[in-house]
Amino acid sequence: MRLKDDIYALSAIGNDSVYKYFVGDNIFGWIAALSTIGVQIWILTVFIKASEVNLQDDKIDLQFTWKCPRDTDTCENKGDLDGTGWAIFCVLMIAFLAKDLISGAKLIAHSAKHRHTHMSRLRYFVGGICLGWITVFILYVSLYPFLYLFV
Repeated sequence: MRLKDDIYALSAIGNDSVYKYFVGDNIFGWIAALSTIGVQIWILTVFIKASEVNLQDDKIDLQFTWKCPRDTDTCENKGDLDGTGWAIFCVLMIAFLAKDLISGAKLIAHSAKHRHTHMSRLRYFVGGICLGWITVFILYVSLYPFLYLFV
């Protein structure tokens, strides 16, 4: 029964994913999976720091979209971000992140079955939490530049 449950858990994550090592009890596999998450966090942190707005910094990557001609009292937004751009962004985020979020939720639900040993339940739960958390963090980092502008 354990082999069947492990096969189900692997199919939830995907056999080609590094997160498949969360299902097993190999310490080197866990190190590989946790190292991957660590590298992802490090890279995502670089993106967060690059999107912070500091107007006194000369190396700022912010693009001003409002143009205010001196001869009028009105300003125009020249930004090209519209509903179509947001729709494409949403479709891409859903297409690429939904699989990992669903896989993480499946692993968490799979960890609740009482037929597993405590160690297997813990492995499934931690793997599901890690996979779900890093997916939500990726979504947050993708939205961060826009959220930062509205706060």
